[in-house]
Amino acid sequence: MSAVRLVRSNGLAPAPYAYASRVESGTELIFLAGACPLADDGSTVAVGDVAGQARRCVANMLVALDAAGADLEDVASTRILVASSERRDLVAAWDVVSTASGEHDVPSTLMGVTVLGYEDQLVEVEVVAAVRRG
Repeated sequence: MSAVRLVRSNGLAPAPYAYASRVESGTELIFLAGACPLADDGSTVAVGDVAGQARRCVANMLVALDAAGADLEDVASTRILVASSERRDLVAAWDVVSTASGEHDVPSTLMGVTVLGYEDQLVEVEVVAAVRRG
């Protein structure tokens, strides 16, 4: 059972995610570096393809969560960064991350930014997770 509890409110507009999450006392917080669309050799994958880069970000995010002793159900929040001013690009990245998350629809921020750190990078996904220890 996850230490993360999703919080919803009928007092706010309907959204495709929970408005908040609560993390139980006695848990360990895990802060992932932004998951980037990098291949094992460090090259940027799916150049020019927002959805393709988002899929690689999710795959890399899952590897990092596993290395930290967590999984997708332990995620408490995400931030999805897309190097674009086009709403359709933001939605393309959102759709990939949201689909991967399934019913565990954590609070998430979706942002268009001017540039990301790696050459040809269009997407990055930041994650905070929480796991019970002991």
